[in-house]
Amino acid sequence: MSSSRRSFVMRLVGAGSLLAGASGVARAAPKLEEADAQASALGYRQDSTKVDNTKYPKHTAAQHCGTCQLFQGKAADASGGCALFAGKEVMTAGWCSAWAQKAG
Repeated sequence: MSSSRRSFVMRLVGAGSLLAGASGVARAAPKLEEADAQASALGYRQDSTKVDNTKYPKHTAAQHCGTCQLFQGKAADASGGCALFAGKEVMTAGWCSAWAQKAG
């Protein structure tokens, strides 16, 4: 193998190692705040028990993000992703007016 080819391969291996290491450092998505414009428009609350039932009369105690089909986390997680709020995590115990019963 020529020295320039060897040098290229070594740089390629080094770059691959750096990328692999960087991808292993997963950063948690920020938590969705109730004051967020989209969250506020949908009546999002981090705690489903604090939903204004006069404003949202269809809300029930059994409804929370953990039981919503849009929730992308696991029911046992404290928070997880939501199809509506890209790049942010909602609280599993939270709720918004877009809640839809998880199938199954």
